[in-house]
Amino acid sequence: MKIVTIVGARPQFVKAAAVSRILRKTHEEVLVHTGQHYDRNMSEIFFDELNIPKPDINLRVGSGTHAKQTAEMLIGIENILLKEKPDYILVYGDTNSTLAGALAASKINVPVIHVEAGLRSYNMKMPEEQNRVLTDRISSLLLCPTSTAVDNLKKEGIVSGVYNIGDVMCDAVLYYSKMLDERPKEYYFSRLTGLDKAVPLLKDWYIATVHRAENTDMVEKVGEILRAFDLLDAPVIFPVHPRTKDFVNTLRMNNFYDNIFFVEPVSYLDMLYLVKGAKKAITDSGGLQKEAYILNTPCVTIRDQTEWIETLTGNHNILAKPKADDIVDKVMYTVIDEKKSNLYYGNGKAAEKLCEILYS
Repeated sequence: MKIVTIVGARPQFVKAAAVSRILRKTHEEVLVHTGQHYDRNMSEIFFDELNIPKPDINLRVGSGTHAKQTAEMLIGIENILLKEKPDYILVYGDTNSTLAGALAASKINVPVIHVEAGLRSYNMKMPEEQNRVLTDRISSLLLCPTSTAVDNLKKEGIVSGVYNIGDVMCDAVLYYSKMLDERPKEYYFSRLTGLDKAVPLLKDWYIATVHRAENTDMVEKVGEILRAFDLLDAPVIFPVHPRTKDFVNTLRMNNFYDNIFFVEPVSYLDMLYLVKGAKKAITDSGGLQKEAYILNTPCVTIRDQTEWIETLTGNHNILAKPKADDIVDKVMYTVIDEKKSNLYYGNGKAAEKLCEILYS
């Protein structure tokens, strides 16, 4: 069986690391990188570090408006599918690469496998929500990470081809987190410019990421978030996403943030280490909420809703407004019920279940 897999953004590389390792034992896979994330720290380093097979094809689409980016992907992916003639196309998550892959395949009757199907924030203003809803509608196999995702699809009348396999991101976190203790703290911090000299001082830290459009569309919003970070009771390590970089640079020209370490985007293993050792994670990323939960690190999510509602149990994850006072309050004063925790995302065998379904 031949499968064309589409990846294009950082979380998808991690998911592909978990799935391709199992999938290639029995199936032929053609790995296509759309180039949605294209600099080394957001892309190439993941293939090297996680031992993912190098992409067979790189479309090098790069940045652009949603329409331009998706259109270029559609053209490129369709040409690949016409040439490769796969049995399935496999897409992950909710990015423009996901939607482009699913649309290109469905138009020429190639069945679509959607890994991470059924997630819902019920906020159709989010591009990610639009992508995941549309992709689910045209997929043949909908591989859900949780029972909640299965229920979401059932409410929408989608029951055929739906399976709860667990979360492939959980596979990756459990697999790669075993490597973290093989190296000392100095190793991870020395790789991050500006943190190498801070190692003796950083006994506690927060890890933060900010990249969602609703938080980065105005410099004032980014300013509120940075003000919150600067008011916290431990330093904040803040890998700056390319989407956030210009606003951050503008704000740093007129403000001195002495509680924030601004660093370039970090590799997956470095991020896992920083999340595992942090007092809390502060993010608007869907993936990081879940990674923090799996690693038992409390999380504050700067959003009005989350598709990963299981993480909210016992305040292990809590939502905050993009306002300095609310972020500080949620980070420093939230009471967490340690007894309310569960293995919602599986046992690290999601990729194996995926392959079993393809055999059946």
